[in-house]
Amino acid sequence: MEEYSKVLDRLQAQCSKREYCSSDIFRKAMKAFDGDREMAGKILQSLQDDNFVDDLRYSSAFAREKSRLTGWGPAKITYTLVGKGIPRSVVVEALGEVDQDEAARRMRSVLETKARTLIGDPQIKFKLLKFGLTRGYEYDQVAPVVDDILKSFVLKDTDS
Repeated sequence: MEEYSKVLDRLQAQCSKREYCSSDIFRKAMKAFDGDREMAGKILQSLQDDNFVDDLRYSSAFAREKSRLTGWGPAKITYTLVGKGIPRSVVVEALGEVDQDEAARRMRSVLETKARTLIGDPQIKFKLLKFGLTRGYEYDQVAPVVDDILKSFVLKDTDS
């Protein structure tokens, strides 16, 4: 039980400094207990009961950060969180906390920055669409923004 307390204390300290999801903590506990699933499960349950680990809180923070700072779209955020074993219903709830207007502005900013690197490329539209899709945005979100960006680039060229 002494080892249990040491591992629990260490993981509580880590969880106090930043958010972790259940699968991350379970993996850390498994490593600490040399693959003992039962002990790792007990550690995880204790941390969840004491509110050190909360998948919704983690997912919400992750979604806000990736949307705002990295410019990821909802599809990429969803794929990443589901890949961490977080239930889709929790991910959907977390995505609901993302400011959609800010996310749209961020997507546009990311696409405009990319467009500047592609000026003169005959495949600029295709590459911008692909870039937007790989960032996790849906085609219906990306296509009108790309068209608008390309129109504004053409207008700037004719003004010169």
